[in-house]
Amino acid sequence: MEHAAREFAGRGDLAHLALFLWASGASGLLIWSLRELVRSNRRFNDFVTELSRLNRAMEQGRTQR
Repeated sequence: MEHAAREFAGRGDLAHLALFLWASGASGLLIWSLRELVRSNRRFNDFVTELSRLNRAMEQGRTQR
């Protein structure tokens, strides 16, 4: 990594290096946030499924009385 940084600095391409690092970090954060959103949606779907199951069980209990 140091060799690449020295090479960029020698050519005066520090702005390109900074832009690349910023873009890499932003892309990484985007991927992370999308993964978290998928996990959150999955947990919410599981919650709604369990709530539906509970409602069905409660309805069956009422009709059996």
